[in-house]
Amino acid sequence: MSQAANAPDVPPASTRDQEDPKVREEQEERLRKVWASPPGWRYWSDTNNTTVGVWYTATSFAFMLFAGVLALMVRTQLSVPENDFLTADLYNQAYTLHGTVMMFLFAVPIFEAVSIILLPQLLGARDLPFPRLSAFGFWCFLIGGIFVCGSIFFGQAPTSGWFMYPPLTTQERFTPGYGADIWLLGLSFIEVASIAAAVELIVGVLKCRPPGMRLNLMPLYAWYILVVATMILFAFPPLIAGDILFELERLFNWPFFDPERGGDPLLWQHLFWIFGHPEVYIIFLPSIALLAMIIPTFAQRPILGYSWIVLAAVGTGFISFGLWVHHMYTTGLPTISLGFFSAASEAVAIPTGVQIFVFLATCLTGRIIYSVPMLFISGALAIFVLGGLTGVMVAIVPFDWQVHDTYFIVAHLHYVIIGGVLFPLVAGLYYYWPILSDRRLSDRLGKIAFWLMIVGFNVGFFPMHYSGMIGMPRRIWTYPANLGLELPNLISTVGAFIFAAGILIIVFDVLRPRGKEPLAKRNTWNAGTLEWVADVPGEDWGIRSVPIVSSRYPIWDQPNFIDDIDKGRFYMPDAEEMKRETMVTSVLDAQPLQCLRVPGPSFVPMCAAFFLGASFIAATFHYWTAMFAALLFCVVTIIHWLWNATSVIPEKEEKDVGRGLSLPIYIAGPHSVSWWAMFITMLGDATAFVGLVFGYIYFFTIHTDFPPPDADGPGLLWPLVSLAFFAASWLLTLVSHRLLRRGRVSAARLLMAAGAATSVAAAAALLWGPWVTDLQPTVHVYPATVWLLAIWTAIHALVGTVMLGYCLARSLAGKLTPKYDIDLANVALYWHFAAGTGLVTVAVIALFPLAN
Repeated sequence: MSQAANAPDVPPASTRDQEDPKVREEQEERLRKVWASPPGWRYWSDTNNTTVGVWYTATSFAFMLFAGVLALMVRTQLSVPENDFLTADLYNQAYTLHGTVMMFLFAVPIFEAVSIILLPQLLGARDLPFPRLSAFGFWCFLIGGIFVCGSIFFGQAPTSGWFMYPPLTTQERFTPGYGADIWLLGLSFIEVASIAAAVELIVGVLKCRPPGMRLNLMPLYAWYILVVATMILFAFPPLIAGDILFELERLFNWPFFDPERGGDPLLWQHLFWIFGHPEVYIIFLPSIALLAMIIPTFAQRPILGYSWIVLAAVGTGFISFGLWVHHMYTTGLPTISLGFFSAASEAVAIPTGVQIFVFLATCLTGRIIYSVPMLFISGALAIFVLGGLTGVMVAIVPFDWQVHDTYFIVAHLHYVIIGGVLFPLVAGLYYYWPILSDRRLSDRLGKIAFWLMIVGFNVGFFPMHYSGMIGMPRRIWTYPANLGLELPNLISTVGAFIFAAGILIIVFDVLRPRGKEPLAKRNTWNAGTLEWVADVPGEDWGIRSVPIVSSRYPIWDQPNFIDDIDKGRFYMPDAEEMKRETMVTSVLDAQPLQCLRVPGPSFVPMCAAFFLGASFIAATFHYWTAMFAALLFCVVTIIHWLWNATSVIPEKEEKDVGRGLSLPIYIAGPHSVSWWAMFITMLGDATAFVGLVFGYIYFFTIHTDFPPPDADGPGLLWPLVSLAFFAASWLLTLVSHRLLRRGRVSAARLLMAAGAATSVAAAAALLWGPWVTDLQPTVHVYPATVWLLAIWTAIHALVGTVMLGYCLARSLAGKLTPKYDIDLANVALYWHFAAGTGLVTVAVIALFPLAN
């Protein structure tokens, strides 16, 4: 029997006396029961943001420790000349996995994991809007990470660096075995988790803020997360586009990076670094966000220059997309390009400097309370500034030519990442640990760990500047004696082990038993932001009642704020229908719009991730039947998930959420969170498509004859026929939605079916063009690129077919009605993007050759 059937008969929230202790006890009991994690083995079906966030964070740190062990192996091998501690192949596997794991399995996921924990509490929300999506992302991350990391135990780990430059990696004669495929498909799977988390976080920040929290009142952490999640939407898809090209060449011999057949290896570098350099700021900005939360607390004053720091964060994110050639100075680019990107690389120091000066000014104008978190923040700022200075050095082209691919770059990278990411994360760990475990970590152990880490880090990495300046190249297995490299490498190895000792002390501090230690007091640091209203010990419901916020630091500025929350004097103090609920507000000024019901625990996200992971793993080993079978099971599982847990028609239209306010339980269109999720997802999808089109334009610019004279396809007829079908499907979808809203259900169903049929015809016609003109994708890069664009677009048409069929089935089942039409509204939005994709594809593959 459902929880709704067991729901008690409770009067509306606005009619109850929140000053009555008995009323509050009954409300708390209902909230506790609704938000409780499942017991026993069903615990792993939980979707609560705190639970999933803890899983995510712990897994990220576990992968970091694994990558740290690999780093110690690398340093041991390089400690003395002519060393044979590792074989050359195992060394290549170790350094490749070290970089891969640190960048893809720790640096990016850790910020998403921490945000899944903190963001609802920072925003005064019960949960993020798509808790099962968070769980799905975690299971994808776990499966993909184990697959990639486990490869080294079977001697099949990738060996070509975390950047995997072709053609060395795309041709079996250079890179035999499965290592490159494991890297590519494993990380492609992990990228699904990153994008899923980005969608969740963007919608959470924009739509789940408490009433009154306008954009200019958001905590700085939320601003940073909004910027970074948006950056993920535009940075990861070009890498996905590159992954597609990479794997098509490796598996099917399509020559995107083979110069002998018109390809160019530099295209991979462009696509990779369009992702790779923004990624540096994707991992740096969330850590700076932790500083923006911690420093005001220990300065005991609001942060200075709130608007400046927001603009600096946005500016950093924007400028970071104009820096990717910073990594390609030695590839023979035109001088004017080098000058532009050199200037942009130096310009990014301006918004970065603004943020650092804001932090220093806040400290100088406050009364600093010395603590372990502030100790790590001081270390972070010192190390990061040194890394930033060397960054300005390598932004200058002539200097970069001298130190490119030397250990100077290794030192610069680690000063930026460890100073800008790891030290702030440890500060955040000591700061926020009382929220997670109700107790503080040890100040004594924290100080010991800090000094070991700060000393070990500088001993380990500062000498690498010298090693690089005298010519030690990166990624070498060993080196001869008498080159002057023995002492700096030995010192670096000693420093690495000292640094590792500091990390181990933190791990011990986190894992040691604390049964006899007293609980931390509530708001133990006397902070001013919403996450610290959490009681000790904490509850699973997130926040007792959703507050009205009128300040950036409501605990400091709003009288009786915590007491009002605790006594349910704000919104949603109860769970009358025994449903998990959170509030949806407007994007700009946070006006209440909806009481959103979110799904509870389920194994469906885990199963969907398992089947999707199985399809990627099967593709790695060329088990095509198993791959398609797993993919089919994944699609069926996701449809089951959507059918039963989304767009559920409620038993009543509105709910009294307290204070005399009633909100709708079901809304569709631009006010709904699912509409925003579709819009954001399709922005990422469109960015990946732009990456593929960029490949076509890139080949046009480097060839004097592109398309080549002997290329007859795909012609004009069939692409135009396909475009007509795309337009028909788009129009039929829009009209069917309008008819459904007007109550003409039968006509709407007919147009849904017609739209599904025409979208199949659009896909078929688009693929028929290159097929009937006999374009062979293995012969030259032009037919390969045409086929790729056609297949990408055809897949979108077929996905549109499935969506329209799903809506038709929902309508026939009575789950899609004129009043409850969110599914069709979202599919109509999808078709705007799909039709645009079809239009651009036809223009590129059919009309562009004619213009040329």
